[in-house]
Order: sequence, then structure tokens, then C-alpha cells
Amino acid sequence: MSGTWQKFTWIGAGATLGVALSLAITVDAQRDAKTAIPIDELRVFSEVFARIKNDYVEPVSDKKLIEQAISGMVSSLDPHSNFLDDAAFKDLRTSTTGKFGGIGIEIGIEDGFIKVVTPIDETPAAKAGFRSGDLITKVDGESTRGLTTTKAVDMMRGLPGTKVKLEVFRKDDRSTQTYTLTREQIKIQGVKAKLIEPGVSFVRVRMFNETTVSDVAKVLTEQNAQSPLKGVVLDLRNNPGGLLDAAVGLSAMFLPKDALVVYTEGRMDGSRTKYFASKEFYSRRGADALANAPDILKTVPIVVLINGGAASASEIVAGALQDHKRATVMGTTTFGKGSVQNIIPLSQTTGVKLTTSRYFTPNGRSIQGTGIEPDVLIEQLTSDGVMSPKLQREKDLSRHLVGKDEKKESNADEDTSEDAQEAKMIKARDDNKKLKGFDWGNDKDYLYSQAINKLKGLPVVRSTVEAVGTTAKAVVPAAQPSK
Repeated sequence: MSGTWQKFTWIGAGATLGVALSLAITVDAQRDAKTAIPIDELRVFSEVFARIKNDYVEPVSDKKLIEQAISGMVSSLDPHSNFLDDAAFKDLRTSTTGKFGGIGIEIGIEDGFIKVVTPIDETPAAKAGFRSGDLITKVDGESTRGLTTTKAVDMMRGLPGTKVKLEVFRKDDRSTQTYTLTREQIKIQGVKAKLIEPGVSFVRVRMFNETTVSDVAKVLTEQNAQSPLKGVVLDLRNNPGGLLDAAVGLSAMFLPKDALVVYTEGRMDGSRTKYFASKEFYSRRGADALANAPDILKTVPIVVLINGGAASASEIVAGALQDHKRATVMGTTTFGKGSVQNIIPLSQTTGVKLTTSRYFTPNGRSIQGTGIEPDVLIEQLTSDGVMSPKLQREKDLSRHLVGKDEKKESNADEDTSEDAQEAKMIKARDDNKKLKGFDWGNDKDYLYSQAINKLKGLPVVRSTVEAVGTTAKAVVPAAQPSK
């Protein structure tokens, strides 16, 4: 890698702990600086550096000062740009396919604390009831305020079978809970699938990694051999993203050859790129994962399930299939991360994850800050009428890039009285307890059942929730066929 800048495209929503958001090699190029170096400002930096080295109460290494200065410079830009020190860079390169002891969450930083971006299915965190937006305030009694995600990952990872104690603050009900989790070997299983009935497939894609396209193609090919496919439910809920080429490949599986999947725009050389439904845009090692996929996948009816936890690569797939009218998109609005990060190695052991472009759906929509809106809006309810709590989205993050179509939501009609807010918190606590360990894709999954109705041509019942005292119940209106 000497003398060469190797860049990777990153479209995940956060840092990782017990799960990987993957990378894809895009280009190799030596790049020259385009802007003049601000000499006067660097003199100030040099003066501060010298003062710290000479006068600070304790000795500080040059490496630590430089790396922390770079970290502050990059992380101040937006929530997804950051400096990768030795540990973070190594973790990034090994976690895409590796196995390690963890609890199974993707993390970021919010309000100075470690924030749960999303828990991953069937991991200790998901089983314990961790939710998107939870703030981890302490790890084994040590405060996380001011920690980098790298440090937090180091604290929470460990040998499988060992325990870690976490203190978690939940914003919606203002409660603090303590969890003692047993670390497990986290093996990334990106795809989970089953035949709901002959000819009707359910495919849950948990993240986009190196094998996503081949895994989905394999399972659908096998299912089609058992019984010709008549419909596919593609579940992208709580999928935080991953490989760009995996998103392109999954879209290509269902789109006409050479259809536009997504395009990017930015200031960096090579950042203005169009990605099409053809092998050269999703094939990682020369082999075409879709070479033997059945032709029926190009025409089979599809329902895509989304929610506020579906981000980045998930939004690319949902947006592409929606724009090309290849699928009915059901659920709630997605996370709204429409930016692309490049991983730029600075040396053999360090690098920078830098936001370099925005991406757009085939019809030119930017979903930054707004997300993909479903064709059929259906809130997630459990079988006993409990609505899933509102998930934190891109627009809720401090310093997020403002999307061109982003609008500030008004809370003018919200009852802000003390009694109303207290009732809201009590209800949230009750609902959170009932939703612990919620499993996707079964009879208790309301959105799943309505997706099946859609594929069968039955009426799709849109869910609403009415607060009754401190409980919530599903209100089933007269059946309304979806558009």
C-alpha cells in the first residue's frame, strides 16, 4: 500500500460492536491536495502543540496529541466521519468476516454518550431488549461520557462466556436500567429465510455483507425449485446497511438488466458515479452471484418491509425497487442516511472515515434526513396491540448533514403538560417491557401478516393506536385495500 491511497465505500449507519458494517474497494489513486494549506492557522496549531508538550502537567506523547487533534477535526464534521486509530482500523478490516466475543449492537455517539444505533437479531443485546436510541452511560461501572466508539468497543468486547455490566438510559420513558450480558461469539448471519407457504417466501436481510447477494440468490433458487415463487416478502427492518455493492446486487436480483440502482454526487474525484443492475457493479471476485438465479425473480411480486431502523444500503434497495415500481414498500419511514463514507488509509495502521458524497435513488430523490417513505404506511404492532417505540433517525443526530428535502417537524399539537408527559413515559415503559426480545417474521408480527395479505391480494389493514389510560390497543378500521 506504499505510495497508494486505497479507498473503501462505506454506507452503514454507525460503528460496530459484535457485528460488522462492511467495506467495498472502489478505487486506488494517488491524490494531490487541491487547496492551499492555511499557514497562519497551522502556526497557531504548532504553538498550542508546543505549549502542551512543554507545559502540560503530565507528559503527553506526540502520537496521542496528533491523533486526538485529527480525531476532533474529523468528528466535528458530521456523525459518520471519524479518525480510525490503530485499534479502530484493525477492527474495521477484520470485523467484516471475523468472529469475536461481543453483545451484538451497532453504536454511535449522542449527547456525549455511547448510543445504540441498532441491536442485531438473536444476539445478547437483542434478547435483553436493547433498542435503537438507548444511551449506554456506564460499562462495568465506568462512565462512557466522552469516550470514542473505539474505546467503547474495546470495553464491551471480550472473550465469549465473560460478562459485561451496562447501565442504559432510555429516552422515551426517561428510565435507567442495568443489564448484565454474557458475551457470545458473534457470527454474522446476514440472511434468514423461510417459505411461508408453497410459493411465498420470507427473506430477512439483517445487514449487507460480502455474501448477502449469493445467500439470497441461493435460498430463493432453492425455494423456487421446491415450489415456483408467487411472491417474496423482503424484510429490511432494523438493517443498518453495509456494502454498497451488496445493495446494488440485491436490487439487481429483482430489476431489469442495466436498470439504474443508485447514483452518488460529491466533490471528490470519482464521487459522481452511477450504479446499474449489471455484474460489474456488484461482483466482488469476478463470479456473478446472480448467474444462476431464476428468471422469475425479475417479475415475481415483492413486498419490502421497512422501518426507522432501516438505513443506508437498506434504503438504496427500497428506493430502487420503489422507483422502478418493482415492489410495494410497507412499514414506516426509514432512517434517512443518504451519505456515503470513504475509508481512506493514512498509513498501514490508521485511516479516516470521511463523508464524501450523497446518494440518490433512480428518480433523483435524496433521502438524507428524510428517508424512504412507504407506499403503505403501517405502524409495527405486536399481536396484543403494542406499538414499537419510535426509533431515532438520522435527522435526530447532532451535526447531521441537512437534506435538501428535509423539513423540521412541528410539535405544536403535542400536549406538553406535566401529567401528559408523565402518562407518556409510563406507557412507554409498559410497552418497552412487552416488546423485549420481539421476534420478526411470525404470527405476532403485524406488518409481516399484512405483507402476506398484500401478496395474496387480500385487504391490507392499516394499523393505528389509541392511548387508553396507560395502555395501547390496536384499532382495526374497516378493511382498506392498499393502493
